[in-house]
Amino acid sequence: MTELKSKILDILKEDARREPALIATMLGKEEAEIKQAITEMEREKVIVKYVPVINWNKADDDKVTALIEVQITPERGRGFDAIAERIYLYPEVKTVYLMSGSYDLQVEIEGRTLREVADFVSTKLSTIDSVLSTKTHFILKKYKQDGIILEDHQDDHRMLISP
Repeated sequence: MTELKSKILDILKEDARREPALIATMLGKEEAEIKQAITEMEREKVIVKYVPVINWNKADDDKVTALIEVQITPERGRGFDAIAERIYLYPEVKTVYLMSGSYDLQVEIEGRTLREVADFVSTKLSTIDSVLSTKTHFILKKYKQDGIILEDHQDDHRMLISP
């Protein structure tokens, strides 16, 4: 990856809505060069998608999000990939990571209710032959996501007391 593309990614990571003309100005480059670099990264799947970071607590959406630790037995010849692929194809699954440590996969899912999440774990995830165990953690509140603080910060208005 070129230094220019890396700088473009850093800028888009901060705000994906920035126009190529603004990025060109920020980097001291021509707009056409920026557009071409972005197009190449989109074609190469370096840039996969542009998505907003949403504070669902303020959107009055009562989704339930859970992180599930999954221990699995890897398949001969394909390792963890085949099982991860089988899991990420479920529409409820938002992310799947291969992890080091005491479990193999971390799966993030969303459901409308706790019951819906529990049903996914008991009827779909834990019934896969290679799955040895699962441990489900429900997310109660998100404070920061993708480097963005979601809650409004309130300043401390108490009077400063010095000794």
